[in-house]
Amino acid sequence: MNQIEIWFGIITRQSIRRGTFASVNVLVKQIRDYINSWNENAKPFTWTATADEILAKVRLVQTSVKKLVNNNSK
Repeated sequence: MNQIEIWFGIITRQSIRRGTFASVNVLVKQIRDYINSWNENAKPFTWTATADEILAKVRLVQTSVKKLVNNNSK
């Protein structure tokens, strides 16, 4: 899931954010053109975190969510 979020962040920053689009069709064309350009020199995303680091973050988030739920149910 994170890699999809990274991809949408890249396309937003590099192609959409500062654009002015006269219609939805113009926006769709911009996105398609960007994707075609990206794919010409595509490189795979690489995980930089180990499985243990990812699982540690998941446990931390689970703990935080449990605390929030417990605090809000009082």
